[in-house]
Amino acid sequence: MGLKLIVLIKQVPDIAKVRFDVEKGRIDRSSAEAEINPFDLNALEAAVQVKEKVGGIVTAISMGPPQAVTSLKDAIARGADEAILLEDKVFAGADTWATSYTLSCAIRKVGDFDLIFCGEKTVDGDTGQVGAEVAEQLGIPHIYYVSKINDISQDKIKVMSEVDESSYLLESDFPLLVSVTKDVNKPRLPTLRDKLKAMKAEIKVWHANDLSDVINLANVGYFGSPTTVHKVVIPKEKERQGKTFKDVPGGVNFVLDALEAKKLI
Repeated sequence: MGLKLIVLIKQVPDIAKVRFDVEKGRIDRSSAEAEINPFDLNALEAAVQVKEKVGGIVTAISMGPPQAVTSLKDAIARGADEAILLEDKVFAGADTWATSYTLSCAIRKVGDFDLIFCGEKTVDGDTGQVGAEVAEQLGIPHIYYVSKINDISQDKIKVMSEVDESSYLLESDFPLLVSVTKDVNKPRLPTLRDKLKAMKAEIKVWHANDLSDVINLANVGYFGSPTTVHKVVIPKEKERQGKTFKDVPGGVNFVLDALEAKKLI
């Protein structure tokens, strides 16, 4: 039978090469090549590994411009079975709330599902909000900061969640949304055969009218977004601070106190 798995994917610019327009508070997306958000690659790999272990179908969903089709084809090359692009001018300019609403509507249109996987955050927005908001829109539980999938079956999953300086072993039934960190796995590289096969894959493209039975267009895109960016500030990099001790006991006690404060000893 297998599980019905959904992976949320965003196409982002190569963050190492992209330029920022600080005055406008925007990213110049045309300044660098686009790729799958690195954290979403971990989410995709997690879904594919689940499919390989207990069976299932992996559907990748992305909201973005027409060129995001390339990232969805990359997702198929990496193990997704099918992919859907939500593409329409009315979706543009969405904040995290409008984005999560649109994605949740698409998931409703897809139908039954067991598990939704997403990355911890995106490297362009860095909010870490969309996954939890999608779960809230769908009325299902979610587990964030998952660093390890301990066990998976046809009806439940057991994971390790890292929050602050603590680790939690959590178990949940389905349906469920799981947000993973980069520690959860190492994404596989697609083979040449996989890439060639993915090039021929058909990517479903859903426009706003394709979601008319499940969506309220007043809640999408720029005009459906309650959030506005007031100011963008690039913080200064913190330099390492050094301390010098002239007496050995004083230095040793300082290190011990620091370790004890962080509960490492």
